[in-house]
Amino acid sequence: MSEVTVKSDQPEETLEQQASVYEMIREDIVSGRLGPNERLKVADLAEHYQTSTNPVREALQQLRGEGFVLIEPNRGARVRPIDADFVRDIIEIEMLIEPALTRWFVSIVSDADILELERIQAEIEALNFADPMLHGRLDTRFHQFIYDRHYNRHAAELWWKHREILRAISRRFPTSLSRRQSVLREHRDLIDRIRAQDADGAAAVVARHVEGSGRHIIEQMGVAQRSLRR
Repeated sequence: MSEVTVKSDQPEETLEQQASVYEMIREDIVSGRLGPNERLKVADLAEHYQTSTNPVREALQQLRGEGFVLIEPNRGARVRPIDADFVRDIIEIEMLIEPALTRWFVSIVSDADILELERIQAEIEALNFADPMLHGRLDTRFHQFIYDRHYNRHAAELWWKHREILRAISRRFPTSLSRRQSVLREHRDLIDRIRAQDADGAAAVVARHVEGSGRHIIEQMGVAQRSLRR
């Protein structure tokens, strides 16, 4: 029997272009260049980003799935307001998901896993927030190492989606010194609880960690809004 090769409906260049358009639209939403409730017309976006309409449609569907875009029948797409309520809703969901994922990890963790968490945390502490982008990648790697082990892939993927949203939003704001200290302390506390096989304690640390991150983003959003009014 001859081998059958299945090819994508789109050429590779178009798939890369689609990813680029998605990233540019998301960045413009997060940065505020595309304002809250602003209409997102496919033709206008295609002209603005110098692409065809198909990558724009695909990008809007992906952004809809992530919560950045609202699409209503007969009314088209518009920017979902990135406000305190948006962040609060995500944080409340994550305070349910992340402790559950952490409890499972405690039940299967090995000595090698502890060493890997220690290694990543050592990199985070050595960097000490000097490079915000690199810190974000290391912090994501730290938590992803825990959550990716869970059997419930839907829960892990939802965490990842929310993580990317919050990371995109948080790039707009500085991380306060007190929050930096809390992040490092909570990571260390989490490792200690996991090593001690304290599943409930580890889950409580993660819940506090998530809540603190969300509160910090909301506080920074408030500071930025007050500055704009002056």
